Amino acid sequence: MVEVHFNEILKCLTNLYLKYTVYYFVYWLSSCLCIQLPRIFPFRPKCHPRTHALSSDCWWPTGMTLYNTTMLEDAYFIFSRGEIAVRILHAARELPEPVETIALYTSDDRSHCDLGRPQHAIQIPSASSYLDISLLVELAQKHSIDAVHPGYGFLSESADLAHRMWHEAGSLVIGPGWENLARTGDKLQAKHLAQQCGVPVLEAMSQPTTSVDEARAFATRVGFPVMIKAVDGGGGRGIRLVREEHELDNSIQRAIGESPSRTVFVEKAAVDGFHHVEIQIIGDGTGRVRHLWERDCSAQRRFQKVVECAPALVRDRALVGRVIESALRMASEICYRSLGTFEFLVSEQRGEFYFLEVNPRLQVEHTITEAISGIDLVQTQLLLAQGYTLHQLGLGAEVNASQPPPNAFSIQLRLCAEDPSNGFALSIGKVTGFSVPSGHGIRVDTHVNISGPALVVGSNFDNLLAKIIVTAPTWEASVRKAQRVLADSRIDGVRTNINLLRGIVGHPDFMVGRVDTQWLGLNLDAVLQQGENISETLRELDGPARPSQQAVSQTGLPASNLLFRKGDAWSITLEPLSKDSQQSDKVAHHLRLSRVLRNEFPSSLTAEIEYTTPTSQGAIPYRMQLETTTTAASALVSSSHRRGDPKNPHHIILPLSGKLMEILVADGEDVAENQVLAFIKQMKMELEVRSPRSGRVKWVYEMEDEEEDVAEGMLLVELEPNNGNVEVRGKL
Repeated sequence: MVEVHFNEILKCLTNLYLKYTVYYFVYWLSSCLCIQLPRIFPFRPKCHPRTHALSSDCWWPTGMTLYNTTMLEDAYFIFSRGEIAVRILHAARELPEPVETIALYTSDDRSHCDLGRPQHAIQIPSASSYLDISLLVELAQKHSIDAVHPGYGFLSESADLAHRMWHEAGSLVIGPGWENLARTGDKLQAKHLAQQCGVPVLEAMSQPTTSVDEARAFATRVGFPVMIKAVDGGGGRGIRLVREEHELDNSIQRAIGESPSRTVFVEKAAVDGFHHVEIQIIGDGTGRVRHLWERDCSAQRRFQKVVECAPALVRDRALVGRVIESALRMASEICYRSLGTFEFLVSEQRGEFYFLEVNPRLQVEHTITEAISGIDLVQTQLLLAQGYTLHQLGLGAEVNASQPPPNAFSIQLRLCAEDPSNGFALSIGKVTGFSVPSGHGIRVDTHVNISGPALVVGSNFDNLLAKIIVTAPTWEASVRKAQRVLADSRIDGVRTNINLLRGIVGHPDFMVGRVDTQWLGLNLDAVLQQGENISETLRELDGPARPSQQAVSQTGLPASNLLFRKGDAWSITLEPLSKDSQQSDKVAHHLRLSRVLRNEFPSSLTAEIEYTTPTSQGAIPYRMQLETTTTAASALVSSSHRRGDPKNPHHIILPLSGKLMEILVADGEDVAENQVLAFIKQMKMELEVRSPRSGRVKWVYEMEDEEEDVAEGMLLVELEPNNGNVEVRGKL
């Protein structure tokens, strides 16, 4: 029997308390002095038993929240896809200490696994699974995940994901932590932070709203133009520029519809002559922050970035320095940890700038910052999560914000599967050819696997195919390099925005840096025409052997999204269902394509084939003609949809596939030429369907649901001639 003395127990507890108090102080002091404690340090306050990462609710002097002070090890989970998943996987494999990587994929989207080569890959049910926090937490628990990298998009700005991952799975979400995610991911809270730090902001509503009347009252008071913004929007969604009062109600309703919380706010707009400048910030959670210069994202369409460059096209470095200092002040105030982008609107002519928002994550355009700084941002992000300080990463020294990066200019070109000549409609299909030149100052980030299975572009995910990054010592040299690279690039199988990119970098305004946030929208037709002219010249130089990527079928019907090529073959097994059949065994047939004559599958398919039956001595050549007999036979259009006839001038046909959001006309209404008839959503973008001619609505498709899947080629409206000019309702 062991005798236990109360006084001895009390003494031990007192000593232990004093010891732990000392350790807390030592951890705090080491953080302030940028000293990394050894991993064998005997105490880690409130550490998870596996990751040894600090929980966010631990007490910490000065209100700082440190999410990790030691090396994370074992397993990293990548909660993303596409080219950024490849980028993260490569960076993780190059860490000083090896880690185990696990990636997610769906049955129709795994190219990032083929190129990124994680140690493990887990198939998830569908695209929506990337947004299922409960499922992701369960996976992290099941596989004992230490850290999660959310990439960008999906749940990369979700404070709820970071909070639940820690508390339910003991997994660290790499990023600024859930408190800063909640504070900076909310646009209104971020504006309040800017005001607190003395950073200029545009006048805006102080509280979010779901009321159209409240938003209208504020917009009327501050005057037009105004911006309608979803509080929790991102990637250009939930943002509307309203220049005139009659556009207000519809814009507010649509922004509310694109907000997950269905809340918006209104702010005074600064649009004419302003550059979209974003500052790359990096912090270690101690209050020490560092900038990695700035990027200019002014070449954008409908708030979707197309071309980005670094440094900014603002030549007044003193003004840029003030913007950078403002970003540093805000980041230091909240002891920012990891990577973050602080965005501003900057007018060089007026000498003024305004805070816009914070993106508390890795940005799509991080590549050009890497090019001008020489710093691997993704790996830096991983090392910060492992407890490294800025000093240990060689980033402790301050850099004069008014001085540009030394002798480096970089441009990023976003190559997307979309058709700018057709309202930027999503181009669905198989990428059959992908060639982008390499060489000095050229980098390509992509998930297109040219040596493996062909990438199939669908409607479930972002349509970004690749990011082409060019870097040169001067701005003019970088533009010329971009022109050459785009001229030598070839993408087959799907339509892309390469003509738009060629038109942008080939425009005289771009060469001299005269590009603000409204430039591309105002000059879109001219830019597209310039891109077409450049492409036509390239085709002439290539000769007649290479057909245009943008060519359409001679019939005018949409080409098939399925690729059939010579040599494709199928084994066909026929088993009688009738009991009365004299033949009871399965019978094997073989079909091989020898020549594809016309491919508009599933509507029609004409081909020469070689057909082998169980009784034939060899392959028998046939010409096969496949024709749809019912609309239900089409894989693209359900039986409730009418297929439009391109030869019928009265048929208005959907030019793209996606989700039908709203139809703006009804039976008997008169429509004008170029009037907006409907809105279709493809991923992040809402696209307009306009009438190519005037007339009276004879028939219009009736929506059964609020959002309905529709297919390219479906009949939307049937017109008949109208008599005379009448008042036209709807949007022009």
